[in-house]
Amino acid sequence: MTDPIGFVGLGNMGVPMAGRLLDAGHALVVYDTRDEATAALTARGARRAASASEVASLAETVLVSLPTPDVVRAVALGPNGIAAGTRVRRLVDLSTSGPRMAAEIARELGTRGITFVDSPVSGGVAGARAGTLAVMTACERTEFEQLKPLLAVIGKPFYVGERPGLGQMMKLVNNLLSGAALAITSEAMLLGAKAGLDPDTMIDVLNAGSGRNSATQDKFPRSILPRRFDAGFATRLMYKDLKLCLEEAEALGLTLSVASAVRQLWQATASEMGADRDFTTIMQYVERAAGPGGVEVRGRDAQR
Repeated sequence: MTDPIGFVGLGNMGVPMAGRLLDAGHALVVYDTRDEATAALTARGARRAASASEVASLAETVLVSLPTPDVVRAVALGPNGIAAGTRVRRLVDLSTSGPRMAAEIARELGTRGITFVDSPVSGGVAGARAGTLAVMTACERTEFEQLKPLLAVIGKPFYVGERPGLGQMMKLVNNLLSGAALAITSEAMLLGAKAGLDPDTMIDVLNAGSGRNSATQDKFPRSILPRRFDAGFATRLMYKDLKLCLEEAEALGLTLSVASAVRQLWQATASEMGADRDFTTIMQYVERAAGPGGVEVRGRDAQR
């Protein structure tokens, strides 16, 4: 029998990533605090554990996909966490927990003989389903080579360095650009729509020109122009990532004025629209913030 892979954290990203591991023929032992989160996977043959420590007592390799740095730390090092397992040899963190948290967890696990693999992912729910995520991995090169076939099931693995935290830094750089692209594209689309341009035509032109970016190519045509606002990523998580990014910049002695403005816009969106709302609702916040003279950026086939 194939040795099982452990997976802890079955949210919007965790479920499709774990599902791809099942599709690839891996035996899987899973845990989430919500019973309903494991149902689809156990129906397909995954084994449900009663805790993260039980997962780590059944599997040598445990992957985690969790929402915040504090949750990652608790799952890794808490009394019923990964470190309390009896079989685990390595923990692969697919979350965005920040460089300093990654370094702290790596040190603590290292004292217990457990290797920490810093390996956040990018590409959203669609990428998790399709297996096209960018997987940014920091660990010893030999560890990466051993893990590469497993990581390739969920996306394209990139080796970014040996030091824990470098994967996290790469993810924060990525999400700074992603968050900035969605924020400025929302403002640009509002401006064009107010001036009388058709939103669908604007997106077509931008995607054929130098203004194209991840927001124009994916989020606007798929989620914003249809007014579905359902990209699958919470506003609070984008704000969390930008907050972590600016904290790292400050720790490095850098002042990033554009990044600071982007963070401020995301903070306002989370406050006004709701932190748990989809992050594409930044378009709605920008529309409201423009005042009574604003317009809705609505595609021709948008829901009414």
